[in-house]
Amino acid sequence: MESQAIIGFLIVAVTLTVTPGPDWAYSIAAGLGRRSYAPAIAGLCSGYILHTILLAAGIAALMAAVPALLLWLTVTGAAYLLWLGWCTLRSWRAAGFANGVTAAVEETDDGGTRLGAYARGFGVSAINPKGMLLFLALTPQFISTRAVFPVPVQSAILGLSFVASAAIIYTIVAAGSRRLLRSRPGGARVVTLASGIIMCVLGVALLAEQVRPVLAFLG
Repeated sequence: MESQAIIGFLIVAVTLTVTPGPDWAYSIAAGLGRRSYAPAIAGLCSGYILHTILLAAGIAALMAAVPALLLWLTVTGAAYLLWLGWCTLRSWRAAGFANGVTAAVEETDDGGTRLGAYARGFGVSAINPKGMLLFLALTPQFISTRAVFPVPVQSAILGLSFVASAAIIYTIVAAGSRRLLRSRPGGARVVTLASGIIMCVLGVALLAEQVRPVLAFLG
Protein backbone atom coordinates (compact mmCIF):
# COMPACT_ATOMS: atom_id res chain seq x y z
CA MET A 1 0.00 0.00 0.00
CA GLU A 2 1.10 3.58 -0.55
CA SER A 3 3.26 5.22 2.11
CA GLN A 4 1.08 8.33 1.92
CA ALA A 5 -1.88 6.30 3.14
CA ILE A 6 0.05 4.95 6.13
CA ILE A 7 1.40 8.40 7.03
CA GLY A 8 -2.04 9.98 6.74
CA PHE A 9 -3.57 7.24 8.87
CA LEU A 10 -0.88 7.59 11.53
CA ILE A 11 -1.49 11.34 11.74
CA VAL A 12 -5.16 10.70 12.44
CA ALA A 13 -4.40 7.80 14.79
CA VAL A 14 -1.85 9.74 16.85
CA THR A 15 -4.20 12.72 17.04
CA LEU A 16 -6.92 10.52 18.50
CA THR A 17 -4.50 8.73 20.82
CA VAL A 18 -3.10 11.92 22.35
CA THR A 19 -6.62 13.18 23.00
CA PRO A 20 -7.45 12.49 26.69
CA GLY A 21 -10.19 9.94 27.12
CA PRO A 22 -10.90 6.58 28.80
CA ASP A 23 -7.54 5.14 27.72
CA TRP A 24 -5.69 8.10 29.23
CA ALA A 25 -7.64 7.89 32.46
CA TYR A 26 -6.88 4.20 32.84
CA SER A 27 -3.22 4.66 31.88
CA ILE A 28 -2.85 7.30 34.58
CA ALA A 29 -4.59 5.09 37.14
CA ALA A 30 -2.27 2.22 36.19
CA GLY A 31 0.74 4.50 36.53
CA LEU A 32 -0.31 5.27 40.10
CA GLY A 33 -0.40 1.59 41.07
CA ARG A 34 2.19 -0.23 43.15
CA ARG A 35 2.73 -2.82 40.47
CA SER A 36 4.05 -2.45 36.94
CA TYR A 37 1.73 -0.63 34.58
CA ALA A 38 2.89 -2.84 31.69
CA PRO A 39 -0.03 -5.33 32.01
CA ALA A 40 -2.53 -2.47 31.87
CA ILE A 41 -0.92 -1.00 28.75
CA ALA A 42 -0.75 -4.47 27.21
CA GLY A 43 -4.46 -4.86 27.89
CA LEU A 44 -5.26 -1.56 26.20
CA CYS A 45 -3.23 -2.55 23.15
CA SER A 46 -4.81 -6.02 23.05
CA GLY A 47 -8.24 -4.43 22.80
CA TYR A 48 -7.12 -2.58 19.69
CA ILE A 49 -5.53 -5.74 18.31
CA LEU A 50 -8.99 -7.28 18.60
CA HIS A 51 -10.39 -4.37 16.60
CA THR A 52 -7.68 -4.97 14.00
CA ILE A 53 -8.54 -8.66 13.71
CA LEU A 54 -12.23 -7.89 13.34
CA LEU A 55 -11.51 -5.23 10.74
CA ALA A 56 -9.31 -7.58 8.73
CA ALA A 57 -11.99 -10.27 8.97
CA GLY A 58 -14.59 -7.93 7.57
CA ILE A 59 -16.63 -7.71 10.78
CA ALA A 60 -16.26 -3.93 10.76
CA ALA A 61 -18.22 -3.79 7.51
CA LEU A 62 -20.97 -5.84 9.14
CA MET A 63 -21.13 -3.50 12.11
CA ALA A 64 -21.26 -0.49 9.79
CA ALA A 65 -24.13 -2.13 7.92
CA VAL A 66 -26.00 -2.93 11.13
CA PRO A 67 -26.08 0.32 13.16
CA ALA A 68 -27.97 -1.35 16.01
CA LEU A 69 -24.96 -3.55 16.74
CA LEU A 70 -22.68 -0.55 17.14
CA LEU A 71 -25.37 1.20 19.18
CA TRP A 72 -25.56 -1.52 21.81
CA LEU A 73 -21.81 -1.95 21.91
CA THR A 74 -21.51 1.77 22.63
CA VAL A 75 -24.09 1.52 25.41
CA THR A 76 -22.21 -1.43 26.89
CA GLY A 77 -18.95 0.48 26.68
CA ALA A 78 -20.46 3.49 28.42
CA ALA A 79 -21.82 1.32 31.23
CA TYR A 80 -18.45 -0.40 31.66
CA LEU A 81 -16.71 2.97 31.76
CA LEU A 82 -19.09 4.15 34.49
CA TRP A 83 -18.37 1.05 36.55
CA LEU A 84 -14.61 1.42 36.14
CA GLY A 85 -14.84 5.10 37.05
CA TRP A 86 -16.83 4.26 40.16
CA CYS A 87 -14.23 1.69 41.24
CA THR A 88 -11.51 4.31 40.76
CA LEU A 89 -13.45 6.91 42.75
CA ARG A 90 -13.86 4.48 45.62
CA SER A 91 -10.07 4.15 45.84
CA TRP A 92 -8.99 7.78 45.72
CA ARG A 93 -8.70 8.28 49.48
CA ALA A 94 -6.30 5.34 49.74
CA ALA A 95 -4.10 6.49 46.87
CA GLY A 96 -0.72 7.70 48.03
CA PHE A 97 2.99 7.03 47.96
CA ALA A 98 4.87 4.11 49.43
CA ASN A 99 8.67 4.08 49.60
CA GLY A 100 8.87 6.86 47.07
CA VAL A 101 6.68 5.04 44.55
CA THR A 102 3.11 6.02 43.80
CA ALA A 103 0.54 3.58 45.13
CA ALA A 104 -3.16 3.39 44.37
CA VAL A 105 -5.44 1.07 46.23
CA GLU A 106 -5.16 -2.36 44.66
CA GLU A 107 -8.89 -2.86 44.69
CA THR A 108 -9.11 -1.07 41.34
CA ASP A 109 -6.99 -3.79 39.72
CA ASP A 110 -8.94 -6.83 40.88
CA GLY A 111 -6.84 -7.37 43.97
CA GLY A 112 -3.75 -5.96 42.38
CA THR A 113 -3.20 -8.92 40.05
CA ARG A 114 -1.50 -8.39 36.73
CA LEU A 115 -4.25 -10.36 35.02
CA GLY A 116 -6.84 -8.04 36.52
CA ALA A 117 -4.99 -4.96 35.25
CA TYR A 118 -4.68 -6.55 31.81
CA ALA A 119 -8.35 -7.53 31.70
CA ARG A 120 -9.52 -4.06 32.64
CA GLY A 121 -7.27 -2.44 30.09
CA PHE A 122 -8.58 -4.82 27.46
CA GLY A 123 -12.16 -3.97 28.40
CA VAL A 124 -11.52 -0.22 28.25
CA SER A 125 -10.09 -0.25 24.72
CA ALA A 126 -12.16 -3.11 23.28
CA ILE A 127 -15.39 -1.19 23.80
CA ASN A 128 -13.96 2.31 23.62
CA PRO A 129 -16.12 4.33 21.19
CA LYS A 130 -13.01 6.25 20.09
CA GLY A 131 -11.46 3.00 18.95
CA MET A 132 -14.66 1.93 17.24
CA LEU A 133 -14.77 5.26 15.42
CA LEU A 134 -11.21 4.83 14.20
CA PHE A 135 -11.62 1.28 12.97
CA LEU A 136 -15.18 1.51 11.64
CA ALA A 137 -15.29 4.97 10.12
CA LEU A 138 -11.76 6.19 9.46
CA THR A 139 -9.67 3.14 8.61
CA PRO A 140 -11.65 2.16 5.48
CA GLN A 141 -10.87 5.59 4.01
CA PHE A 142 -7.17 4.67 3.85
CA ILE A 143 -7.73 1.28 2.24
CA SER A 144 -7.63 0.93 -1.54
CA THR A 145 -8.87 -1.99 -3.60
CA ARG A 146 -6.26 -1.08 -6.21
CA ALA A 147 -3.30 -1.45 -3.84
CA VAL A 148 -0.77 -4.28 -4.15
CA PHE A 149 -1.78 -5.83 -0.83
CA PRO A 150 -5.27 -7.29 -0.38
CA VAL A 151 -7.75 -5.43 1.81
CA PRO A 152 -7.31 -7.69 4.89
CA VAL A 153 -3.53 -7.16 4.82
CA GLN A 154 -3.96 -3.39 4.49
CA SER A 155 -6.38 -3.48 7.42
CA ALA A 156 -3.86 -5.38 9.52
CA ILE A 157 -1.03 -2.98 8.65
CA LEU A 158 -3.08 0.08 9.57
CA GLY A 159 -4.48 -1.50 12.72
CA LEU A 160 -1.10 -2.62 14.01
CA SER A 161 0.33 0.82 13.23
CA PHE A 162 -2.29 2.30 15.53
CA VAL A 163 -1.53 -0.30 18.21
CA ALA A 164 2.17 0.61 18.10
CA SER A 165 1.47 4.33 18.45
CA ALA A 166 -0.98 3.68 21.29
CA ALA A 167 1.54 1.51 23.15
CA ILE A 168 4.14 4.28 23.01
CA ILE A 169 1.82 7.11 24.00
CA TYR A 170 0.02 5.27 26.82
CA THR A 171 3.33 4.07 28.24
CA ILE A 172 4.54 7.67 28.31
CA VAL A 173 1.31 8.75 30.03
CA ALA A 174 1.55 6.01 32.68
CA ALA A 175 5.27 6.53 33.28
CA GLY A 176 4.85 10.28 33.37
CA SER A 177 2.06 10.16 35.92
CA ARG A 178 4.19 7.97 38.19
CA ARG A 179 7.38 10.01 37.89
CA LEU A 180 5.83 13.46 38.11
CA LEU A 181 3.83 12.61 41.21
CA ARG A 182 6.63 11.01 43.22
CA SER A 183 7.48 14.30 44.90
CA ARG A 184 3.84 15.20 45.54
CA PRO A 185 2.29 12.98 48.22
CA GLY A 186 -1.18 14.41 47.70
CA GLY A 187 -0.93 14.31 43.94
CA ALA A 188 -1.83 10.64 43.66
CA ARG A 189 -5.15 11.23 45.40
CA VAL A 190 -5.96 14.21 43.20
CA VAL A 191 -5.09 12.40 39.98
CA THR A 192 -6.91 9.22 41.02
CA LEU A 193 -9.99 11.27 41.87
CA ALA A 194 -9.75 13.17 38.58
CA SER A 195 -9.33 9.94 36.60
CA GLY A 196 -12.41 8.44 38.20
CA ILE A 197 -14.45 11.59 37.57
CA ILE A 198 -13.32 11.72 33.93
CA MET A 199 -14.34 8.10 33.33
CA CYS A 200 -17.72 8.65 34.99
CA VAL A 201 -18.38 11.87 33.06
CA LEU A 202 -17.44 10.23 29.77
CA GLY A 203 -19.66 7.26 30.58
CA VAL A 204 -22.64 9.49 31.39
CA ALA A 205 -22.05 11.60 28.27
CA LEU A 206 -21.91 8.50 26.07
CA LEU A 207 -25.09 7.12 27.61
CA ALA A 208 -26.84 10.47 27.17
CA GLU A 209 -25.88 10.52 23.49
CA GLN A 210 -27.42 7.09 23.02
CA VAL A 211 -30.76 7.79 24.74
CA ARG A 212 -32.48 9.01 21.57
CA PRO A 213 -31.08 6.23 19.30
CA VAL A 214 -32.06 3.59 21.87
CA LEU A 215 -35.60 4.99 22.18
CA ALA A 216 -35.87 5.11 18.38
CA PHE A 217 -34.65 1.52 18.14
CA LEU A 218 -37.17 0.38 20.74
CA GLY A 219 -39.89 2.21 18.86
